[in-house]
Amino acid sequence: MLIINNTLHNTVLCYIFIAYKSIYKMKILLFIILSTSLAFSQTFKTIKIDSKSLNEAQEIQIYLPDSYDTSNKKYPVLYILDGQWHFINGVGIQKSLRLPGVLPEMIVVGITNKNTNDPLRRTILINQSDKYIQFLEKELIPFIDKEYRSSVDRVLFGWERGADFANYALFTKPNLFNAALISNGSWDDIDLIDTFIAHKITDKKYLYIANSSLDIYTVESSDLLAKKLKEKSPNQLIWKYQLFNDEAHGTTAYLALYHGLRYYYHDFGPPIFSDIKGFVDFGGIPKLKDFFVRRGKRYSFPTEIDDLTKRRLISLAYLKNNIKYFDLFINEFKDTAESKRYDSPRWQNIFGQFYLKHKRYTKAINYLKTAILKYPKSEEMAEMHYGLGQAYLHQEKETLASSHFEQAIEIAEKSSDQNLETYKKQLSDLKNTSN
Repeated sequence: MLIINNTLHNTVLCYIFIAYKSIYKMKILLFIILSTSLAFSQTFKTIKIDSKSLNEAQEIQIYLPDSYDTSNKKYPVLYILDGQWHFINGVGIQKSLRLPGVLPEMIVVGITNKNTNDPLRRTILINQSDKYIQFLEKELIPFIDKEYRSSVDRVLFGWERGADFANYALFTKPNLFNAALISNGSWDDIDLIDTFIAHKITDKKYLYIANSSLDIYTVESSDLLAKKLKEKSPNQLIWKYQLFNDEAHGTTAYLALYHGLRYYYHDFGPPIFSDIKGFVDFGGIPKLKDFFVRRGKRYSFPTEIDDLTKRRLISLAYLKNNIKYFDLFINEFKDTAESKRYDSPRWQNIFGQFYLKHKRYTKAINYLKTAILKYPKSEEMAEMHYGLGQAYLHQEKETLASSHFEQAIEIAEKSSDQNLETYKKQLSDLKNTSN
């Protein structure tokens, strides 16, 4: 019998489900399980905290970000209720999504609930909710803050009974967490919204609610909570209700944690646009500048538009063949357009040919002429001479145009350029017109 650490239970089940039909895959499966177990055992540790509030020891799982040992910064903390089920999911999201800048690196704290049958979970999370909050406020959070470099940015996640508690904690102790991410809860006390309002907090809090129409047990409660939140509109609460109707009571939590974190950290990564209309609807350059200022203040980032966003917008306008915004971005983001990344014959030729295509002949000449002088051995040399000749031709500078067509032909003949005949025809047409 293969004995697997129960903290890997959910991960292992996924792999077993994939491979159970194919006996010959078992060697691969065993390798994956052992590799996963080793990787995660090196990622987090399990400790016990003697809780006076709950009158029993609590098992806690703690994940530290990869950069923790090599940095001095403080990290946000994600607290996960029912860590015996959902802790690995939180760690997995961290390991996979922080790299492209989607989420910040976080300390993940899983609070194991050994009483997994419903009556005992209700007793601990609901009937003893004030004691549980006291455990978090007076014991667990101070311990994490003392032992680790944690910031004051705290997020609480709960599913089902854990969702009920997380909602209760946010509304009754709004200064304890910055956000609650809750999935498949069955909320009984809608008056808690008034309790939250009465606190008159000064900073914004986030509430993310997830459920599914297939969860016949709790979806009506989620609907009611969303309805009451819409009616009462608490000024200091930013909230969202999202349905995952392909999921059910037991599976929604996995999507909820991911989407909840994305919702709370919606401004951690720079905005990405699929078309120019999206950029315009966003608010254009002024709104983009404002976004980066606010983002910088929240996460201690630089407050200027980052280079990646500038490059994406330049590429977007080019790929969407929008000369108006291409020209806008080239001028607005001059530092990026003239940076080392674009300091190559390929990019200078692209810029020049794009301006030529859209009849911006002076700018086309500037790019192509500069590139020809700067990169005399470029593989794009024939194309650049040809483009420069076309630009001069449209400016009725036939002599200059003819000279560059001739140079394009000469280079193309030596390199067996497939566009040689096009260059020859252009020169021939120009001479015939001149005669």
